[in-house]
Formats: sequence, C-alpha cells, structure tokens
Amino acid sequence: MAYAPFDLSGKTVLITGGNGGIGLGMAEACAAAGADIAIWGTNEGKNESALGKLSAYGGKIKAYKVNVADENEVSSGITQTAQDFGRIDSCFANAGIGSGAASFLDISAEQYRKVLSVNLDGVFFTLREAARHMVERAKAGDDAGGSLVGVASLAAIEGAARNEHYAATKGGVISMVRGVAVEFARHGVRANSILPGWIATDMTAMAQSAPAFAEKVIPRVPMRRWGEPGDFGGMAVYLASDASRFHTGDTFVIDGGYAIF
Repeated sequence: MAYAPFDLSGKTVLITGGNGGIGLGMAEACAAAGADIAIWGTNEGKNESALGKLSAYGGKIKAYKVNVADENEVSSGITQTAQDFGRIDSCFANAGIGSGAASFLDISAEQYRKVLSVNLDGVFFTLREAARHMVERAKAGDDAGGSLVGVASLAAIEGAARNEHYAATKGGVISMVRGVAVEFARHGVRANSILPGWIATDMTAMAQSAPAFAEKVIPRVPMRRWGEPGDFGGMAVYLASDASRFHTGDTFVIDGGYAIF
C-alpha cells in the first residue's frame, strides 16, 4: 500500500510554464499521483501538446494562455483557474527564460529587464495572487493550507559568469519565498524553492550540443549526466502533498551533486 500522504487525489496543482521541460515533468508526476492539473503557458501549441500527454493520467486537466510578466493576466489567471477547479492547493511558479551574453559588460538594460520581468516579476505576481487565494480560503474556514513553490536555479548560489542578470532573478526568488514562508505559515501555507542544476530542456539546447559542455561540464556532475524533467517529479509530488505539511522556507537543490563537487 502506498504511503497515503503522497496521494494527491482531490488536490489542484497549478504549474506555470507547465507545458514543457521541468514544468511538464512536475505536472506529469502530480497527475500520476492523482492531482487535477492546471498549466499556464504562452505557446498555445505547446499547451495543447502538454494536455495530450497529461490526459493519459485521468483527472481534470486544463491549460491557460497566461503571460506571467503581465500582472493583470496573472491576477485574472488565478481567478479563472480557481473558479474552474474550485480551489488551488499548490502553485509552482516555474515559468522562466534565459538570456546569455558574452560578458557581464555586454548585458544590455533591455536584456536585463526582459529576464527580470519573467523570472522575478512573474514569480512575484504568481505567488502573491496564489497566496491571496489560499489565505482567503483559510479565513473562510478551510484548514487544508497550501503549498507555494518558486523554481529558482543553481545560478542563484554559484558564480554564474556572463549570466549575472539571470542569477540575480533566481537569487531574488529564494529570498522572496523565504519571506512568504514566514508570513503565511499561520494560515497553513508553506513556501519552498527548487534549484535545478544542468537540466536537458529547450532552454539548455545550445549547451547540450556544445562539445565544451560534454567535455568539461557534465563530467563534473557526480551522476555523470544531464538532469531530466522527470527528475523533478518526486519533489513536486512531495511539495504538493500532505507529506510536506510542516516543511517550509527551504531550498531544494536538484543537480546530481554538481554544487558540492
């Protein structure tokens, strides 16, 4: 018999950027654990493709076209998602973009603000509105609590040369989530961060095809491989489940041991 607290039946999980990569890996795992799944993404083609994969698990599945960098779209998206599903039990603020440069000296203000708008502003808007929904539920007498998760990056805690703008947004996510964890714990709402290492997704496609990465970077990963979206499934289920009901304010590094080697 499976450990009951990991059963997500009756819970609704919202994942931004859930139409591909790490987000879809988390969505599939939560769906397999019994959750109803809402995914947000700006690419409608990818949204439809993700729905096709998630429908195999049964349960209620819906996709929404939401740009997390737009405060009004996020607010409306949370309202609509909550109406459609009846509640949002867990929210994974996963949507993000990358933007490398030849040097810190070459990062333009436009690049900086674009990355900031999605990776930090988007997480802020998403977690704020999801927290508002969860607190309103709590004040109405619902004691089920909720789980908020910000997907940051190993770049937040390492020296990410030529990627300082990206790293800054991810470091901000960790600090934001810690504050949220303290403020809303009294309402039964917990908040944690996930820090992925080198993961094979569309965002890292160029690095995956670069010989230098294959020769110099991946051999430094103790597990000797790229991470995969499915590697985040177990953590997603844990954080969405009652098994983590007293676990808040933490940062989970999922990198195959790269950060400690």
